Amino acid sequence: QLHIVESGGGLVQPGGSLRLSCAASGFTLDTYAIGWFRQAPGKEREGVSCISSSHGSTYYADSVKGRFTISRDNAKNTVYLQMNNLKPEDTAVYYCAAKVGTTVQAMCVSTIYYFMDFWGKGTLVTVSS
Repeated sequence: QLHIVESGGGLVQPGGSLRLSCAASGFTLDTYAIGWFRQAPGKEREGVSCISSSHGSTYYADSVKGRFTISRDNAKNTVYLQMNNLKPEDTAVYYCAAKVGTTVQAMCVSTIYYFMDFWGKGTLVTVSS
């Protein structure tokens, strides 16, 4: 069975850090662009950061630039999102998506659910004191 699974969410105080992981099962991620998306209560899902399958191209939403870092370890079949200096407005369910044959910008700005080849079920990040 092919799927991707997110982990690493939790409760953190403002200014704190978390690292999210996106792991694939049943297939390898190395040919896929991977993106992190988030959806806060009452809001639309938005692209946070995306990384290409090769060359290491990345894209970040303006709201997270300088605070979040996306990386991938193809040997571990995992993509990470390091989140530093977290703010209450970062509170959301974070989803990982995989897509073959796209640019990172096209992936991250897409609002079409079925544009992606795979979606994870999400992990909750809560930033609160």
